[in-house]
Amino acid sequence: MGSGQLVNRLTAQVRDKGFAIALLKKRGDMTADGKLTAKGESRNRMTAEERALDRAGETSTSATYDPKTNRVTKNT
Repeated sequence: MGSGQLVNRLTAQVRDKGFAIALLKKRGDMTADGKLTAKGESRNRMTAEERALDRAGETSTSATYDPKTNRVTKNT
């Protein structure tokens, strides 16, 4: 999924939209009334690959993204 799919992507991963929204609220990506925070908007503009690289603290030149597992592996 591309950018603008933060809620949909997380819902697909956890298979429960209510749980996905609760996680986003807990992480500070969403307000109590269901709107994305500045942090959430920033992450929503990212693709799944960009979010994975951000979580890992890596760049696309220092790591490789695997879309099947949504994980990043450091390049050696």
